[in-house]
Amino acid sequence: MASYAENRKARFNYEFLEKYETGIELLGTEVKSVRNSQMSLEGAFVIIRGGEAFLINANIPPFQSKNAPKDYDPLRNRKLLLTKKEIIELAGSEKNKSLTIVPISVYNKNRKIKVEIALVKSKKQLDKRETIKKRETDREIRREYKER
Repeated sequence: MASYAENRKARFNYEFLEKYETGIELLGTEVKSVRNSQMSLEGAFVIIRGGEAFLINANIPPFQSKNAPKDYDPLRNRKLLLTKKEIIELAGSEKNKSLTIVPISVYNKNRKIKVEIALVKSKKQLDKRETIKKRETDREIRREYKER
C-alpha cells in the first residue's frame, strides 16, 4: 500500500473523531499524476451537497503540462465515492458548526486510489502548545536513550 499524499497539518490542527475510507473520481491523466505523487492536500476539505460528497481545493497538476487540455483546472471539485449511509452520517455531523471533514491521506489499495477522510474538531491554541511540548519531550527522551 503506497501513500501518494498526506495532509500533515491536519494532524496538528485538528482532533480526529471518525475516519472514513473513500474512493475518488479522477480523470486518466489525474490518476497518472497522483501515482507520481504530485498531489497536494494542503487546504483541502470535503463538503456534502445534494446527497454527494466532494473534495474541494485538492491540487492535482496535469501529468504532462504540454499535453493537458487548455481548460484543465488542477483545483476542480472531485466527487468522493461513499455509501449512502456514510453520506447521511457525515451530512448530519456537518451541520454542527464546530465539526469539519478533512482529507488525511491518499493511497492505493488493490490498484484503486483511496482517500482517507476524517470528521474533525479544531484544536484550541492551548492544545497545540501541549502537542508541541509533548513532541519535544519525546525527542529528548529518545536522544538520551540513544546516547546510552
